[in-house]
Amino acid sequence: MSVIVITGGSRGIGASTAELCARQGHGVILTYNRHPEAAQAVVQRIEAAGGKAVALQLDVANVSTFAAFHDAVLQALHTTWGVNTLSGLVNNAGYGLFNPLQSVTEAQFDGLFNVHLKGPFFLTQTLLPLLEEHASIVNLTSATTRVATAGVAPYAAFKGGLDVLTRYMAKEFGERRIRANAVSPGAIRTELGGGLNDEFEALLAGQTALGRVGEPEDVARVIAMLLSEDGRWINAQTLEVAGGYII
Repeated sequence: MSVIVITGGSRGIGASTAELCARQGHGVILTYNRHPEAAQAVVQRIEAAGGKAVALQLDVANVSTFAAFHDAVLQALHTTWGVNTLSGLVNNAGYGLFNPLQSVTEAQFDGLFNVHLKGPFFLTQTLLPLLEEHASIVNLTSATTRVATAGVAPYAAFKGGLDVLTRYMAKEFGERRIRANAVSPGAIRTELGGGLNDEFEALLAGQTALGRVGEPEDVARVIAMLLSEDGRWINAQTLEVAGGYII
């Protein structure tokens, strides 16, 4: 039985990925930070469709909790699926901040750094002993690393760092045949940064070659592919999933 950990799995891209992976036969451990009811709703939808899922609380910004989270994951693996390894890890949890560079505070900078770069680094390190040979790691980055968008400098900088970290994961974990790739969404209909209003959506759709913003499932399908045998020869790559955003 293959089981995948998806951080930030209570809504948006994480929730869509959890549900799609469950439909494809994976067990899913999804994490939430402050919205347990939303996470349980995802679990209920997965179970109603015949899958199995567990929701665990995790603050990706708080590295000191990762050892306890490792133990909770191991307990869930034993209790729910009768296994002791993971086949995949999706570092998805995050949030946005729209603020001009000159106005960003040190606290805001540190918060984004902890969630988008430090957290994935040390969470992957913590869960690495549980990842089986031929497992797959998928890190969520952003098209803002390619296209400079005013107001998201620290967010984009740390997502760019995660792109680089992805390649180092692929290099260093290759001995265990563990693949690591990044998925870089463009404009997606999620709650990140406060969500989209009609005017902002129209602007983003006009900047996208396919003429619309993306849906969470558009990204989830690519993540699920990278977690599966279909992606077994894709490694150390960043795949932009953006419909042709600002090209």
